[in-house]
Amino acid sequence: MNTFLGKKIGMTQIFSEEGIAIPVTVVEAGPMAVTQIKTEENDGYNAIQIGFGEIKEHKLTKPLKGHFEKWGAPAKRYLTEVRVDDTAAYELGQEFTVADLEEGSKLDVTGVSKGKGTQGNIKRHGHHRGPVTHGSKHKRLPGGLAAGTYPSRVFKGNKGPGRMGRETTTVQNLELVKVIADRNVLLIKGSVPGPRGGLLKVKYAVKGQK
Repeated sequence: MNTFLGKKIGMTQIFSEEGIAIPVTVVEAGPMAVTQIKTEENDGYNAIQIGFGEIKEHKLTKPLKGHFEKWGAPAKRYLTEVRVDDTAAYELGQEFTVADLEEGSKLDVTGVSKGKGTQGNIKRHGHHRGPVTHGSKHKRLPGGLAAGTYPSRVFKGNKGPGRMGRETTTVQNLELVKVIADRNVLLIKGSVPGPRGGLLKVKYAVKGQK
């Protein structure tokens, strides 16, 4: 299994054998269970659905409850689908733990970034401010957006004020520093998207893998 679902616990630091401080993000990942198996004969492609996180039965919606009962799979809070070459290697209820991950490998971590609400163009896009002297009245305004006569409109994609953050973000090629298998914890070098408690998808890096 090369894809794991996890929860961001927070950041801390550990020390290498040489005494170098390494900033790491603590991620609680797994155990995960197979909740559905899709085959090319029935669904047109091979994939498995995996679930993470415990959930009480009375909190399940009727469609989800029926889904788990149909497949005879354990109920999970979060679900995702992973493409596989051969589904014969998997069975319903099969569990995966972080012990399957190798220390020192490179990872891609995907999460939803922190929402920052409506922001101006300077914070959102890194624009420069205008002059603050001689009555410019321009300080942090976005400036001209379009010509008045032609085309008499603002082109799509113009960088201006608006909602910032809360977007699906992937940070690539992060090093897996340490695996604490008995606590289902990963220590990943650097920062990852999202707030504490946010859902993360951790997978082996697409680029940069040795």
